[in-house]
Amino acid sequence: MKYLVIGAGGTGGSIGAYMTQAGKDVTLIARGAHLKKMQEKGLKMETTGKGNYTVHPIKATDMEHYNEQPDIIFVCVKGYSLEDTIPFIKRVAKSDTIVIPILNIYGTGGRMQKQLPEILVTDGCIYIAGEIKEPGTILLRGDIFRIVYGVQKAEEMRPALFEVAKDLMESGIDGVLSENIRRDALQKFAYVSPMAACGLYYHVSAGAVQQIGEPRDTFVKLMREIDALAVAMGVPFLVDIVTTNLQILDSLNPEASTSMQRDVYADKPSEIDGLIYEVVRMGAQYGVPTPTYEMVARKARKEGL
Repeated sequence: MKYLVIGAGGTGGSIGAYMTQAGKDVTLIARGAHLKKMQEKGLKMETTGKGNYTVHPIKATDMEHYNEQPDIIFVCVKGYSLEDTIPFIKRVAKSDTIVIPILNIYGTGGRMQKQLPEILVTDGCIYIAGEIKEPGTILLRGDIFRIVYGVQKAEEMRPALFEVAKDLMESGIDGVLSENIRRDALQKFAYVSPMAACGLYYHVSAGAVQQIGEPRDTFVKLMREIDALAVAMGVPFLVDIVTTNLQILDSLNPEASTSMQRDVYADKPSEIDGLIYEVVRMGAQYGVPTPTYEMVARKARKEGL
């Protein structure tokens, strides 16, 4: 199948590199110096599990110059850039193209489906700790690389979605076709949202939360509030979310941080609304107390974030 990956940062770039190295037909959509470097010298990967290597050549272009019709589109942009992808997807998608959004923000697939009614939009999430180190280079902190995706309605299931899982696995990516993507996407959100909130509140990376102390205790409180929301929403987790997410956290490089934190520190647009303020709104909507999230939100607003 022909794949298109919109966004070539830590998420999209890693997908493109792994799948290209496995011989899959993948094109990355990027821009600026990062795109130019990839076109000239390929994409360099610095990883803990596979060492350092360069994938060259790698297919990369910008939205303006992409003129193919992909079978699968992975959307790997930040939440605040999502709207920019819609006209582009409408231009390049064919009737049976499947869109798989992989964003930190919960419920993205449903929102995109309303804007793309002519094609199938699934929902999805990713477990990875990656970032652009410099133009043309992706840094992965940790060995976890898992993509979970699935249809929102059982009748939308298609054979191509099973092929995606196969292609991901052959590329060294743990591809999981979910039977309940609403729950599984919320489970991922129950990691990235508390980690972003905790990291921002204390201004720390993963290492500080890996140690016994106040940041770790706060991380646990934040997870328990998401856990309560999951029950109220009718999609209770099938695992102990605290134990599961602490295992994920403790497997990371101590220097790892969330992309939201890095964007805030760099004074760039960030996903703080969808990762922190939205949880407070969800708590009000479902009648679930979220005192720890409210504490983080108050401090963030006070700092003008």
